[in-house]
Amino acid sequence: MIEVEVVGVRIELPSNQPLVLLRETAGERHLPIWIGAPEASAIAFVQQGIVPPRPMTHDLLVDVVAAAGKEIREVRITSVEDTVYHAQLVFTDGVTVSSRASDALAVALRVPCPIYCADEVLAVAGVEIADAEDAEEGDTEETAEKEVLQFREFLADVEPEDFER
Repeated sequence: MIEVEVVGVRIELPSNQPLVLLRETAGERHLPIWIGAPEASAIAFVQQGIVPPRPMTHDLLVDVVAAAGKEIREVRITSVEDTVYHAQLVFTDGVTVSSRASDALAVALRVPCPIYCADEVLAVAGVEIADAEDAEEGDTEETAEKEVLQFREFLADVEPEDFER
């Protein structure tokens, strides 16, 4: 398993299909996962620090887990089959619960907990979009802008079917 982080939610044009973009924490590969609009909103809310007046479904799940005396230790993206990403919530006692990747990511950001991706998933669906050169200190913002630009160029030519086995 390779640790990844959520870069953000994007809208792929012209289809207006939301996707969440993950990035290896110690590498250059990115993993785009097409998701539904409600899950995109749930992820974006957390990243933007928006707290709704009433708990959303993912907030409720995190609260129920805590009320039951359990803790989610990590989230794992375990496989991709026909463009469908499968994930697991992993509890501190070792128990795992199957999940859609988008829901697992929304929960992970709320807990918060680490997110891991199976090597095989990154090998099949990961995309290198960063410059090969390492960014020097102070160039972080410029490098991030380049990554976003490169990713937008990548998205202009890719379809969800491109990730089928």
